[in-house]
Amino acid sequence: MNARSEQTRALWMNVDVYPDAPKFSGNKSCDTVIIGSGIAGLSVAYELSSIGQKVIVIDRGPIAGGMTSRTTAHLAPICDDGLSALINLRGEETARLFQESQEAAVARIEENIAELRIECNFRRLDAFLFPAMGVEPKDARDQRQQEFDAARKVGAVAELITGAPLKGLEKAPVLRYPNQATFHPLRYMRGLAAAIRAKGGLIFAHSPVVAVEELPDGGVRVATENGGVIEAAAAAVATNSPINDRFKLHTKLSPYRTYAMAFTLPCGDLPDALFWDTGDPYHYVRMDPGPGSVDYLIAGGADHKSGEADDGDVRFEAIEAWIRQLVPSLGKEVTRWSGQVLDTIDYCAFIGLNPGGKAVYVVTGDSGQGMTHGALSGMLLANLISGRESPWAAVYEPSRKTPSGVLNYVRENLSVIKNLAGYVLPGELDSVDELQPGQGGILRALGRIAACRDLDGKLYQHSATCTHSGCEVAWNSTEQCWDCPCHGSHFAPDGTVLNGPAVTPLQRIDAPTGGT
Repeated sequence: MNARSEQTRALWMNVDVYPDAPKFSGNKSCDTVIIGSGIAGLSVAYELSSIGQKVIVIDRGPIAGGMTSRTTAHLAPICDDGLSALINLRGEETARLFQESQEAAVARIEENIAELRIECNFRRLDAFLFPAMGVEPKDARDQRQQEFDAARKVGAVAELITGAPLKGLEKAPVLRYPNQATFHPLRYMRGLAAAIRAKGGLIFAHSPVVAVEELPDGGVRVATENGGVIEAAAAAVATNSPINDRFKLHTKLSPYRTYAMAFTLPCGDLPDALFWDTGDPYHYVRMDPGPGSVDYLIAGGADHKSGEADDGDVRFEAIEAWIRQLVPSLGKEVTRWSGQVLDTIDYCAFIGLNPGGKAVYVVTGDSGQGMTHGALSGMLLANLISGRESPWAAVYEPSRKTPSGVLNYVRENLSVIKNLAGYVLPGELDSVDELQPGQGGILRALGRIAACRDLDGKLYQHSATCTHSGCEVAWNSTEQCWDCPCHGSHFAPDGTVLNGPAVTPLQRIDAPTGGT
């Protein structure tokens, strides 16, 4: 199981990337083993197999069924937190290399699509940054100028314009970024998976990894839940949040839930473009081709720290009200979903050698740009693993120190401190008798028990302590799972791990606590 087993369904999830992928068993060896089959994992596997490496990809659930399947797939090289903020934290030269590498990632996706003839609705288009509702006109102009100046400093193409094709924004100060892109992510992943197999790579599903060990004489050993072993010269851990270490990177990562909805819209009512506002958290919008005379409009936002709110319905209502105000001809809702992003303290992902390691590489910290960071990780890790240099390595170096990001570090880790102190999470229960189907909460009087009923009414009781680092999990009614606010683990109602960094399930509690 992985995040595909959570309750909501993204617009893309009717596509199975590799439905016949076998489970792993026994013992195998290869040049590089890749743990995780999202866009990062498959991109790394494809790039390595393209230079002749023997690769094995292994995932705890369906192939590409993790957070990649819950993306909205904006292929935008522009820093998700703003280029001006990136310059302030990392400096102009690093920000320039970030922009260069992100543009290269989109170009690489485009090249792969052409070379492999993948039908996935890829297209280049404009993106528009517009002021959030309620922002004063002068502040809006100042924000636009700040981002325009930052774009010029790092080499990003941007244009100051007046108005966006959204109701009420006809005269707003807007920044246009040309030559951005988007696509259907799972159709693209299906093409990559087929190409990896055609090059001799092996891909295994439903095979949870429980240990990644560097060997004294070099190389790595990867152990699976069913006793299987893979030995390789190198390993790449691409599991949203790394499963190979307990703390080395996790204190520099913060998990956030984000929400998205898809609606029908008459063809031609809105230009095919990407849209973002300047809110914090910000809203985002894109289009996708639909059947007949309608397209799909995807709108998202309303982010919050994972596990620190259980009000998904309210957040979906807010997104819908927001987008209907801007696009009055919006049609019916088609689907809604949520996903998880991992923000870093300096807005750049961690891609490279695991801190203190010699043969284990990591990809994590997508910071809202999972698609571009994923494609980039393929190019960057292929260079590093094969002993070649990359001009972008220092930007994403996992061992980097960012003194200017210390305030972000302290702020984000307050959640961990509060959680361990036991006074931050909602959802306390007096008795399991309070629980209706689909509800969950924490029984503190009996020793922090995570109790929930699935949608069929079956009662489950587990320790509320996350098996990764001891934080207390919180019930997510929207996705019918337990979320860890500290480092982003997710667990099914029966305690099974859905998303790392945890690798072992929640501990089952057999003692009766009242109710059935």
